[in-house]
Amino acid sequence: MFFKPLYIYKNAFGGLPKSVWLLSAIMFVNRSGTMVLPFLTLYLTQKLHFSVADAGIVMAFYGSGALFGTFLGGKLTDKIGFYPIQFYSLLLSGIALLVLMQLTSLYSICAGVFIFTTLGDTFRPANGASIAYYSTPANRTRSYTLNRLAINLGWSIGGGMGGILAEMDYNYLFWGDGVTCIVAAILLRILIKPPVLDTTSSKSAETHVSNLPNSAYKDKFYWVFLALVVMYAIPFFQLFSLEPLYFRTVIKLSESRIGAFMVFNGLLIATTEMIFVHTVEKRLPRPILIAIGLLLTACSFFVLNISTAIMFIWFSIAFNTIGEMFAMPFMQTLVVDRANEKNRGQYLALYSMCYSIAQISAPTIGAQIIQRWNFAELWYVMGGLCLTSMLGFLLLQKHFIKHSD
Repeated sequence: MFFKPLYIYKNAFGGLPKSVWLLSAIMFVNRSGTMVLPFLTLYLTQKLHFSVADAGIVMAFYGSGALFGTFLGGKLTDKIGFYPIQFYSLLLSGIALLVLMQLTSLYSICAGVFIFTTLGDTFRPANGASIAYYSTPANRTRSYTLNRLAINLGWSIGGGMGGILAEMDYNYLFWGDGVTCIVAAILLRILIKPPVLDTTSSKSAETHVSNLPNSAYKDKFYWVFLALVVMYAIPFFQLFSLEPLYFRTVIKLSESRIGAFMVFNGLLIATTEMIFVHTVEKRLPRPILIAIGLLLTACSFFVLNISTAIMFIWFSIAFNTIGEMFAMPFMQTLVVDRANEKNRGQYLALYSMCYSIAQISAPTIGAQIIQRWNFAELWYVMGGLCLTSMLGFLLLQKHFIKHSD
């Protein structure tokens, strides 16, 4: 009985390629320094004394840069390969963060944030393509899940450290984030050799559904899928944009207490998501798993309107985190299943752009709702978006199964 959990962990993590482990380790280093994003609205409103509306504008530029960077990253990944894009994205975004902390005016910060996220988010489709390259169809979902584990474990450390550093001096957030980006770039160069891509190899000739469009931009089903992802991602990003502001200004929590919620989010995913994916990925249809995740995410917002007691805040974070575990791994698997090596950058870029659009929309929509009404209405709207997306996945279940199984 005692050894059964260890056996489950061994099966879940076993058989993954060495390069996938190394990429995940590099991702862990990078994400351990993710401190600016979860505290950016607090930095803007508490230290620079921007209004909530101005902070929303800056966050919109953050999302706009992420949108453009992701699109650019997808194009460059298909054209010149994923390796150089990852290296230069990490290196230059780290340098950009150290410059960004010197900026104080609204216009300069908007420009600096846009440049930083443009550089940083070219990494997303390149990293997704690299995981697909080094993995096989049999272990691909677990490979992506390992990468997400590294992201969330690093996020838990970065969020916790960020809360401590923010109470000392907000500038320490930029130093921690920037330096870890640069260190991750150096580790990538040292630990992983650039791949020799051979389009004639058997690895490149993976089986692929022949009736799918050659271009992601002509795949009508995929565009419906992307719309549903955006409906989920807009509420999801409230956890990193306006929920910290709600915790600080309405519930009066300290920055370190807010950081503890980030730690809980990351640790819960890091300790359970791989086991969860390994257990259920063959037992339930992916759209059903995604729909369950969207329902739980909706609940994470509704419970915030029940009470401001700390217990309900913990419930909210738990629902959001478990919902993420149900939804995101299988969304990404659906994306990779529809792509091949020649158009993988396109598919992954469009998928990542959904989250960039959410980064634009989430703080902007949220700030407007808060100014016109209050946080309670914001949580109802976000929960409603999740339920709408959930219904969309359920209605399209047969189509998902037809093309993904």
